[in-house]
Amino acid sequence: MQGAGMIADMHCHLDLYPDYLAVAEESAARGVWVLAVTTTPTAWKGTRDRLRAFPNISVAIGLHPELAHLRQQELRLMERQIPGVTFIGEIGLDGSTHLRAYATLQQSIFKRILRSCELAGGRILSIHSRRASAVTLECLEQYPGCGVPILHWFNGSKRDFAQANRMDCWFSVGPPMLSTPVGIERVLAVPRNRLLLETDGPFAKIDDMSLKPVAVFAATEMLAKVWQAPLAEVQRQLEENQRTILRLAGI
Repeated sequence: MQGAGMIADMHCHLDLYPDYLAVAEESAARGVWVLAVTTTPTAWKGTRDRLRAFPNISVAIGLHPELAHLRQQELRLMERQIPGVTFIGEIGLDGSTHLRAYATLQQSIFKRILRSCELAGGRILSIHSRRASAVTLECLEQYPGCGVPILHWFNGSKRDFAQANRMDCWFSVGPPMLSTPVGIERVLAVPRNRLLLETDGPFAKIDDMSLKPVAVFAATEMLAKVWQAPLAEVQRQLEENQRTILRLAGI
């Protein structure tokens, strides 16, 4: 990867910060590699064009499940672009109450994206699964060649975690998960060699402040406490995990 040794934020909505260029510059200056996920294919194009100058940033093309019923007409654009991109995200399913009427449509869109990734030879995918963990995993099982699934902020049951581990899924976790007893329990269910860091900024917050990519440094320290391991050992494990993912991505 460019900037080898950089710590990585594997899920950040960089384009949605009011001062996104300043956030990008800070990330570069502090040595943070950022996977900038997007919520629609049209947002991906604009974000990619605006951030071309930053070698520490890769922009993923996404169609967020919360927007899928509103922007389903962009699915064909996404399918056309998938063969030429490396990272896909944010995609997935959302079973929140206000979105249940669109569950069937969400699944149809998600499966079409997974199929396109499979036809393209596999991609690196950042996947949303709020209140839909089991169904998300069922969809992934139907497309085993879709690539490398990274379950973002995964909050499934113990059974879901066990299934995801059997499927060799990866997991991205951030400060919010590392700061609550329930979140810590879930982090401890993740194999250490399948764990990556994320911020999910600007949506994720700590003390009512939106997280920025540089928050991965604090997340590393929090993870060291959760694992009860020396900070240097945790850093080495995370760097090894990042290298594995980025090697799979051809970076």
